[in-house]
Amino acid sequence: MNTPISLAELGWRPLFQQALTLDQLDSGVIARVLGVDRDRLLLRGEQSQWHEPLEKRWHDVAIDERPTVGDWVWLQPDIPGTLTLLPRQTLLQRVASGTEPKPQLLAANIDTLLIVSSCNADFNPARLERYLALAMEAGAMPVFVLTKADLSREVDHYREAAQTLHASTPVVVLNALDRSAVDQLKPWLAPGQTVAILGSSGVGKTTLTNTLLGEGRFSTAGIREQDAKGRHTTTARQMVHLPDGGWIVDTPGMRELRLGDASDGIDRVFDDIVELTRHCRFADCQHQGDQGCALAAALEQGTLDPDRLQRFLKLKRESQHAQQTVWERRKRYKAFGKMARSVQKAKNEKKR
Repeated sequence: MNTPISLAELGWRPLFQQALTLDQLDSGVIARVLGVDRDRLLLRGEQSQWHEPLEKRWHDVAIDERPTVGDWVWLQPDIPGTLTLLPRQTLLQRVASGTEPKPQLLAANIDTLLIVSSCNADFNPARLERYLALAMEAGAMPVFVLTKADLSREVDHYREAAQTLHASTPVVVLNALDRSAVDQLKPWLAPGQTVAILGSSGVGKTTLTNTLLGEGRFSTAGIREQDAKGRHTTTARQMVHLPDGGWIVDTPGMRELRLGDASDGIDRVFDDIVELTRHCRFADCQHQGDQGCALAAALEQGTLDPDRLQRFLKLKRESQHAQQTVWERRKRYKAFGKMARSVQKAKNEKKR
């Protein structure tokens, strides 16, 4: 695709330009990352789209410092080693599965996160709150999108349930196969805007993406309606251009979303509970039946949903654990670096 396109149409913001000097603007090219393979990037600049080799040095830096879908980069295409990652406006990331959790980047510079669930057994408040915290921690605007409205007799129930999770988050109920979905989501799909779609497998994310694109570009698979379990149909993140000028990132479905350090996002999702904690008698209240705990008082008065409180406390514990894990990992890296320098110093002294 070599049709000229302006940086503004690609989603460029004046904020990004502050990271570049006038000399860089004159001597290099600005491009956006549309896709990432292990050894190369799919880049889109004003004049063309191309694959750029990803040098080995990028595999040696911290994961959250590597290019991901939606990033902006500066480079001199004919000069190896010039690729520079520009500061991000937003960054969606989760904790990858494994015995030693590591960050997994989902997308960068996202304006809106469409959190997709369906009007059936897939609807899970705890999961949706996780997605909501992820969006708010990243700085992206969240929008709940409830699919399969045409197959449910309880659409109003699901709409109200989603709205109670966070009153200021828009809720859109639609049929992902219907072209009217484009009009329903149009406020967030303006030219130069970038949206990402996130949700579990089988909720209709890929179907919705195809509808927004106006073509069946991505393959889909059905779900078992008795338990709403789906299969992963999207296997890699990629950013594609929408007919009306916006950009969309379709992400792989996920059974579980493990949050990293998302304390700010969690506090914003549960802002009503956070406000209550300010009335606890002691600043270090653990909210586990402590004397003078405002949350315990609200539970007793029936003004606080106990299930919602437990979800809040669980996410806070998970976030605190993630903070400790990052600190411990950095401590180990620092210790290893110190040891390596000591060994090198000993070798140098031995050569003298």
